[in-house]
Amino acid sequence: MKHIITVQHTQSVHHTNGMVGSWTDWDLTEFGREQADRIGKKLEDELAGKDVTLYSSDLKRAKQTAEEIAKYLGTEPILRPELRERNLGKCCGKSVQWLRENMESPENTVDDRLFSDAESRRDAWDRLRPFFEEVMAGGEENVVIVSHGDLLSIWHAMFLGLGVESLCEADIHGPAGSVSHMTVSDDGKRHVRHINDMSYLL
Repeated sequence: MKHIITVQHTQSVHHTNGMVGSWTDWDLTEFGREQADRIGKKLEDELAGKDVTLYSSDLKRAKQTAEEIAKYLGTEPILRPELRERNLGKCCGKSVQWLRENMESPENTVDDRLFSDAESRRDAWDRLRPFFEEVMAGGEENVVIVSHGDLLSIWHAMFLGLGVESLCEADIHGPAGSVSHMTVSDDGKRHVRHINDMSYLL
C-alpha cells in the first residue's frame, strides 16, 4: 500500500501583507514556522518507524515548511519545481488589489490566463502531471508532498481520477497548513482518508 500525505505550506508573509503569492518568493512568518513545527510533530507520531520520502516546492514558503517537518521525519526535502504554485505572470510582486484592478482576462475555462504571461490552469496541470505519475508509479510507500493551494487542488483532482476540465466545475482547495491523507491499496484502488485537515495545527 502507498500512503501519500499532502501539506499546504503554512502561513507566509504574503498571507499578512496583501501581496500576491504565486512565484513571488515569500518566507514563512514566525507563526507559519510554528505551524509547520506542529505538523511535523504529529506526522512523526503517525509515521514512526517508517521510511518517508519528502518532496517540496522550491519556493521558500513551501521549502521552509518542509524543512520544519523534515526535522521530525529523519529525512531531507527533495525540491521539485513542478510543485511550485501557479505562475500568475506580471502580477507577481504586486498586491492582490493590483491584480483585481489590472486583470486582463477572467478565468472562465481551464485555458484562460489572468495575464498574458501567466499559466492557465491547464498549463499548471500539464506541469504537475509527470511528477504525479512518477509518484504514483514509484516504489516509495510513504510520501509527503509540501506544495501550494492551486497545485494541491490539481493534485487532489488527479488523484481522484478527474480530468483537467473538472477544474471548471469543482475545486478541492484548502487553507494554509491543511493536511490530506491518501492511500493506494495493493489492487490499485485510491482512497482519500482525510482532505484539508486543519487539526494538525492545534
